Amino acid sequence: MVEEKDKPKSESLFRQKTAVFFDRVGRLSRRHRLYICLGTLVLIGGVYFHFFFMPGQAQLKQVTQTLEIQANRLIAVKRQASVLKEWEEKMARVEEALHLATRALPDKKEIPSLLKSVSRAGSSAGLNFVLFQPDPEVNRDFYREIPLSMKVEGNYHQITDFFFQVSRLNRIVNIRNIALRRNKSASGVIDMTCNAVTYMFVEADQNAKLRPKKKKS
Repeated sequence: MVEEKDKPKSESLFRQKTAVFFDRVGRLSRRHRLYICLGTLVLIGGVYFHFFFMPGQAQLKQVTQTLEIQANRLIAVKRQASVLKEWEEKMARVEEALHLATRALPDKKEIPSLLKSVSRAGSSAGLNFVLFQPDPEVNRDFYREIPLSMKVEGNYHQITDFFFQVSRLNRIVNIRNIALRRNKSASGVIDMTCNAVTYMFVEADQNAKLRPKKKKS
């Protein structure tokens, strides 16, 4: 009950003070009233700038920085994705090329028949075999070289025909270390020594078994 009685008195006192203030302001000159209005606007603007505008700007700056960081990350991820896709395509092409190459390499069971095919190609071309000797195999990283030493006699066209027939075999055979010289006993005959090398694909675990073991000291 006491609070309800005091409330109208406080409101009445506030109204009286407010009326006195505006009465004093009303008695001021126009210039002073203008200064008071400008000061009030500046005060309101300062309060708004300090408590509302500045925190909003700081938050906006933080959000902008976060957005820029995320955009840079997105660009980096897209770049990595494009590089990864490019490498995947290259890997697919390499695997396809390796698959085709391994298909062109004979397996162990095909080596004797392949050597017979080389000999048959020379005989078909009209060459006379003086030497036809398999050499020791050479182990490489993932394949094995199977060399063959040859010495043949024939004319130029027979030798070129032999090379042509070897190139048409369904397995890879390289002719290297070719040496030509004229035959002293027959006119128009050429002596040729060379190495025919074919390759056999070897799995990594098989190749490891073929390597000589190091002796423990």
